[in-house]
Amino acid sequence: MSELGTEYAFRRFFDDHHTDLSRLAYLVTGDAQAADDLAADAFVEVWRHWERVQAADSPVAYARGIVTNLARQWIKKRTRERSGLLRLGLLRRDRGESDTPAVLDVRAALQRLPQRRRECVVLRYAFDVPEREVAAILGISVGAVKSHTSRGAAQLSEFLRGMPLMTGSGRNG
Repeated sequence: MSELGTEYAFRRFFDDHHTDLSRLAYLVTGDAQAADDLAADAFVEVWRHWERVQAADSPVAYARGIVTNLARQWIKKRTRERSGLLRLGLLRRDRGESDTPAVLDVRAALQRLPQRRRECVVLRYAFDVPEREVAAILGISVGAVKSHTSRGAAQLSEFLRGMPLMTGSGRNG
């Protein structure tokens, strides 16, 4: 393929998948700004390995794998940073306040799931990715995807049931 053809194919891939990959990063990290950065970083990696991506059985699955790996690294880094700030007493945890006290927030419940379960739940339910493709994206078996998804969905349901519904009067509904 000519250099112009290669660039055109990549631009088309970018246009077709940028929004979904950014949304995937957001649902995994819970941070909109980080999601945009992670999606951009993922496309840099996709471009660097464009021949390999195009040759993959599912180029979008390849890109989703890059996004989830970058999101996982971002979360680990952020966790280390927060732990360090907590140890130094520079950051305080306020366990009494919810991120969104007026509404039931699925994103907050998603953030409570263990990382692998969250990835499986997001890919399966938010993106309707087949189990086999989720397994390929995350580098785990289909059985592990089924297990993580099932347990993650049950845990998410439990978290959501435990969240108070806020009404105009401020009472639990």
